[in-house]
Amino acid sequence: MSALPPIADIRHRDWHVCFVPKADIALRRKQPVEVRDVEFLRANTDRAIKITVPGPFTMSQQAQNDFYKDEQEMVLDYAAAVNAEIKDLFAAGADIVQIDEPYMQARPEKARQYGLRGLDAALAGVTRTTAIHICFGYAAIIHVRPSGYSFLPELAASPVQQISIETAQSNLDCSVLQKLPGKMIILGTLDLSDMAIESPETVAARIRRALPYVSADRIVVAPDCGLKYLPRDVAFGKMRAMVDGANIVRQELKAR
Repeated sequence: MSALPPIADIRHRDWHVCFVPKADIALRRKQPVEVRDVEFLRANTDRAIKITVPGPFTMSQQAQNDFYKDEQEMVLDYAAAVNAEIKDLFAAGADIVQIDEPYMQARPEKARQYGLRGLDAALAGVTRTTAIHICFGYAAIIHVRPSGYSFLPELAASPVQQISIETAQSNLDCSVLQKLPGKMIILGTLDLSDMAIESPETVAARIRRALPYVSADRIVVAPDCGLKYLPRDVAFGKMRAMVDGANIVRQELKAR
């Protein structure tokens, strides 16, 4: 049995203490992590498939640096590992790979200093479709939502093609989407802090909020963030409302 990695305790994004790995040697990717998952999914559907990976900046903020001269150096080694994983995931049959970077929102100054550089390194040489998810954290854990992103327009120059955001729980001012020209917007429209299932019209209204700032052909309707803290029947009901709400807006657009 291999030894457990050394751990430390740090402050999570909502400032409670959590246990994280210590980086006390150089970080290297030893083997693929999610390739078998993509292979399984690819073997069971002919539809487009997407898989997510944790981003290098977020991983660096959830580790204690006991080896590198600074966090930027650690981010770049994480990025090299993520880059190799992404390339293997596409080779295994993924159509889209999404990088999850919630800590870019939580720690925007550090994200500007070296998080973007890490994202660029993670995508170096990648020619297929990539997305980035930037959020305010799981609603079950992070209860307070600001009305706007502290880090989002900075992604306009990134090579990533799709940007996944939250708008429902925060009642986001969608005018910020004007600052992301050319990007596909994965638009979060389900409030995951509320166990009540939205009506399709509620979802449609959330989609309409974005339409003055981004064209409909650049919107992919989605939940705000992960649904893993919801009971299965609630999650299913919300997803059904999301589909029905998207259909309402789609018919409205066709009638114009």
